[in-house]
Amino acid sequence: MRLKWWKENWQFLAAGVSGLLILLGWQTEGVVPAGATAGIFIAAFVIGGFDQAKEGILDTIKTRKLNVELLMVLAATGASIIGYWLEGAVLIFIFSLSGALETYTTNKSKREITKLMSFQPETAFLLLETGETEEVDVTSLKLQDLILVRPGERIPIDGVIVSGETSVDQSAINGESIPAQKGTHDEVFGGTVNLSGVIRMEVRKTADQTLFSQIIRMVKEAQSEPSHTAQFIERFEDKYVKAVLVLVFVMLFLPHFLLDWSWNETFYRAMVLLTVASPCALVASVTPATLAAISNGARNGILFKGGVHLENLRNVRAVAFDKTGTLTQGKPVVTDFFVAPEFDRTQVIDRIYALEQNSAHPLAEAIVRDFSKKRAESFTDLVMKDVPGFGVEAVIDGERWRVGKARFVGSEQAKKFAGSLSDTLPCEGKTLVYASCGEQVVAMIALKDVKREEAVHAVSSLKKRGIKTIMVTGDNEATGLAIGEEIGIDYVIAGCLPEQKVDVLRDLKAVYGSVAMVGDGINDAPALAHATVGVAMGEGTDIAMEAADVVLMKNDLEKLSYASVLSVRLGRVVKQNIAFSILVIISLVLANLFQSINLPFGVIGHEGSTILVILNGLRLLLPNRKLAKEKDKPEKMQKPEIYHLKTPAL
Repeated sequence: MRLKWWKENWQFLAAGVSGLLILLGWQTEGVVPAGATAGIFIAAFVIGGFDQAKEGILDTIKTRKLNVELLMVLAATGASIIGYWLEGAVLIFIFSLSGALETYTTNKSKREITKLMSFQPETAFLLLETGETEEVDVTSLKLQDLILVRPGERIPIDGVIVSGETSVDQSAINGESIPAQKGTHDEVFGGTVNLSGVIRMEVRKTADQTLFSQIIRMVKEAQSEPSHTAQFIERFEDKYVKAVLVLVFVMLFLPHFLLDWSWNETFYRAMVLLTVASPCALVASVTPATLAAISNGARNGILFKGGVHLENLRNVRAVAFDKTGTLTQGKPVVTDFFVAPEFDRTQVIDRIYALEQNSAHPLAEAIVRDFSKKRAESFTDLVMKDVPGFGVEAVIDGERWRVGKARFVGSEQAKKFAGSLSDTLPCEGKTLVYASCGEQVVAMIALKDVKREEAVHAVSSLKKRGIKTIMVTGDNEATGLAIGEEIGIDYVIAGCLPEQKVDVLRDLKAVYGSVAMVGDGINDAPALAHATVGVAMGEGTDIAMEAADVVLMKNDLEKLSYASVLSVRLGRVVKQNIAFSILVIISLVLANLFQSINLPFGVIGHEGSTILVILNGLRLLLPNRKLAKEKDKPEKMQKPEIYHLKTPAL
């Protein structure tokens, strides 16, 4: 393990050896011949500065732009020319140490990819037609191939279980420590661990399309896409270095003639200027901090597709949420069940179950899930008649039974049966389904797509930061307001068709400027792409994840609050770094002009500031403790308002 660490961070070793040589040269100075001391310092120069000098020269040739690495080499060389071997060597040593710290930060972030890739199996056991298994490369698997996964093995690829039951450790994907129970027809993901049972599964995605491969690809993209601030400083570096070289050139001559300095003093001050005016700390202000924040997010199940999106999240003033599957569970549940007193409750359950068990409608599936353990009798060979958009009917024991909307079973009879509940239950966000026997309505079922508990805390946390929250739903106003009030949403956009979501985003951006959109479905993808920051739920569709800028791998909206706080922390750290580095440069340059600082202190002040800004950026690797306290104090709920599109202001 230690050997691997040193292999990744060998620059620390080079800096350490350089430092030891400097100590040796300092101790032997005046004791051994001057040539031997110079040789020791030259060795310290080469060992400590070779990598930085090589990188600077190659980068200059490639981009045709000057950089701080060249300034450091020139400054160290200049100091040596005028006899300041020790100071020049110390400059190289501290510069190499700051470079090693920056490399460590980058490697720390890249290790998140390495961890992920180690979870991805390379082989799978393919089930042959003969019933035997053959170990094959995962990349050779095709859609609809059948594979065998034994207990303790990692599931090699995304697919669906065709036989067997097991519990699966999905922590590698969603961070959830509690195993998930999986059975026939359940979806499983590559990289997760089969804990308890033998399963046979059908391949549903190729190796390059799996959820795991998407995660790895997104983390890689995040590390290669710099933020706006990093891009600006990168462009600024070339111009700044040129300006410093011009000032140094002027400093080599002007003070001698204008201020009557000696040539030695003039050259010395020019070398000090070359050292202290280099923008090392400024250049290191952004990238290490951004990589640390991205690494922190990846470790906590938040994937940023680039530093620019992490930076943009800080400026978001409103968040639009898709309702179904994002703020709610996406699966309706039975909340109320009423049966006419003259009918047996169990018999009614049996008949409703018989009618709904073969329907693919989400409401029917919810009813079947709820009634499956309550029924007593089964009916076979029923002739079903499905009326799309209304309900289903069949004849059972010579009587016609219907399950569906009020209009399907008889509006008047449904209204009479439900009474005032037909008005109050929909206002609570519930959908009503009726059952009739002959011409009589005998039962009413209320269903509701229940809220995600974590959505309440996420919305509360965002509101505490002054961020407006808007729910976008195709449901009617009553349902939207009921769910919105439970969650604590500020505004509700009701009756919104999928194709209108892009218009919603345009309208919100006109009012608030920067707007985030959170969704999980195919119909959310265009809106996610149009938002300032698109956020996809990790268990949503592939298209939504592809269109989004940020992915919450665990379907936990509280991660959105964490991402928002992480973005603010990054902005704060970057501002601190930039302000500190500029202040240090200005102070050191002025001190040099007034001849009140020498080269050793200039080296320590300048390179010390570089190390400090990198260490300050590394703080973003630490978790945020503030959100845990906020979770215990959710905001007081209040009824949301209906937001009408094209409203000039809210």
